Amino acid sequence: MAQDDVPQENRPQDVVPAQGGDDPALRRRVSDLEREEVADILRDAAGEGRLSYTELEDRLETLYSSKTYGELVELTADLPTGPRAQSVPSTTPQYGGALVETGPVINVFMSESKRMGSWLVPQRQEVNAVLGDVTLDYTEAQIPFDEITIDVKSILADVKIRVPQNAIVLLDSNPILGSVSEQEAGLKAVPDPNAQPATPKRFHIRGTAILGEIKIKRGPRLSKRLGLT
Repeated sequence: MAQDDVPQENRPQDVVPAQGGDDPALRRRVSDLEREEVADILRDAAGEGRLSYTELEDRLETLYSSKTYGELVELTADLPTGPRAQSVPSTTPQYGGALVETGPVINVFMSESKRMGSWLVPQRQEVNAVLGDVTLDYTEAQIPFDEITIDVKSILADVKIRVPQNAIVLLDSNPILGSVSEQEAGLKAVPDPNAQPATPKRFHIRGTAILGEIKIKRGPRLSKRLGLT
């Protein structure tokens, strides 16, 4: 039976049209690490109420059988934080134009906080997360300091810190029935031949995870690594 002959109520309702099928980047093979990054995006979307748990289960099942980046784009095309085949504007800086040596403490309790896009990084940042989620993405941020200090306490919480690909990470971890881990990016971004080599920033990260998790990831987000945004 042709697709047009199938009754509307019997057609799949959770299918997102493919984007940029002719783009070579979308035909690249996907790694296990990229699948896990998209799985985190889907789980976050379900936690925010953007996906039902039935939709989440369906998409995760499709995700783990996916083979190309184009399939990942399809799975997250209707979500605000997923990989994109079109340009997405950067978020507004979180601070003003003046340099900040010590940023305001990020306190999260049963909620979430994100610093992403082109925000101005303070030299010292303290994070206290309890039963919540925190994301600090430094890969697109303005980093005026060579040395960055981040103190993190995660109690039954999930804290993600994403640093530039060439960053030097000095990690002092103290997991107590929790986890503190550093992961490499599965696919490096294509370097700009006209860009000047950047001096590596040094990140001093002190992490205490009590029944919680602190993940340190290296390199830009999946969509940035593929050059899709």
